[in-house]
Parts: sequence; structure tokens; C-alpha cells
Amino acid sequence: QVQLVESGGGLVQTGGSLRLSCAASGRTFSYYAMAWFRQAPGKDREFVAGIKRRASGTLYADSMKGRFTISGDIAKNTVYLQMNSLKPEDTAVYYCAAGWIGTNNYGMDYWGQGTQVTVSS
Repeated sequence: QVQLVESGGGLVQTGGSLRLSCAASGRTFSYYAMAWFRQAPGKDREFVAGIKRRASGTLYADSMKGRFTISGDIAKNTVYLQMNSLKPEDTAVYYCAAGWIGTNNYGMDYWGQGTQVTVSS
């Protein structure tokens, strides 16, 4: 099993920034990538960004490109999501996940509990 623990969520004003962190533990050799998803109230969970663990490669949802940046620290089994120029529509629970990512597809096997991000107008 892999345990994922997110941190860094909170309340921020429109235009502000937040950095989310996700620390993985357990069978960390069993996944090839980590990713962020989000789920807004009343909406489906959506992919935000993913990063491969040992090979260079990231994948972003088109709507997230430019404002969100995913990065990782392999030694710490940690992935980050830097979010800039936040908008009220970015308000959601953000989930960390582990699995694999391809050129334009992905599959996740493990999920964190989520961290709330609220952007006030």
C-alpha cells in the first residue's frame, strides 16, 4: 500500500498563490507518477497535473497550464503543486494521487484524503 498525505491548502484571496505538498510513504516503488486532481462542489473530480517519478515528464490539464506548476522531490517522495493567480473557480478539494501518466492519459491507484483550497473573491 501507499499512503499519501496532502498539506498546504487554505483560504486565499483572488490573485493569490498557494503551494500544496503531498508526501508518499509505504510501497513507494510501486508507482511511476504522482498527480493532483481536484473536485469542486457539485462537480466531478478532474485531473490537474501529473509528474513522472524518475523520468522527466509532466502532464497538465489544458485549463491549468500557465498558472499551475507541478514538481517533485524523488528523495523525499514528495510532489508539489504551485498555484498562482488563483481564481474563485479554483475553489475545490485537491487530491494527491499515485499511479502512472502517459503522453495524454493516466491511471491512478492510490489517493490521499484531500486538502481544501478556497479562493475568496
